[in-house]
Amino acid sequence: MAEKGRVARYQADRTNQKFYFCRLACKQAGETTDKQLYQAHCETAIFHLQGALLAFLQELAYFYNLDTSAPSIEYIEKALHNKTLISPELQRIKLSLESGVLANITKAYQRCQYAPAPDSTGMDTSTHDLIVNVVTLSNQWLPDEQTIREWRGEFMSLIDEMRGGMVEY
Repeated sequence: MAEKGRVARYQADRTNQKFYFCRLACKQAGETTDKQLYQAHCETAIFHLQGALLAFLQELAYFYNLDTSAPSIEYIEKALHNKTLISPELQRIKLSLESGVLANITKAYQRCQYAPAPDSTGMDTSTHDLIVNVVTLSNQWLPDEQTIREWRGEFMSLIDEMRGGMVEY
């Protein structure tokens, strides 16, 4: 019952929803044999994990009575500094972004946004070979759905721990 109150009180439902959408995308990836669909579902799952981070930042802003329209780590830090407060949750997020599950998610998200730099060594420049290479090499960086599921689990555990420590101030 305490979790339901927390969800309603701190707008945690969007964060939870993003994790659910990630799980659905991973499930769809695991059920397809089409390589393009597989990539699409894996990228969708990664987008939802990145969305969960943004939703959790909004949840934190709401918890600390800050503007929740588009909070960022920098905004929350500055706003809390102005109130002479610190957020242990924000410190954990920053650590994870440096070398943890959030670093992996962020790197994968960035790779979904931008095409990997082409490797020009030994590439045949004929049109046919170029197309084959783009299709073949374009998703080699993409984590498989099992890895994304593991990231989801780690990220959910991190958020559960942080939520457990969030107390009224």
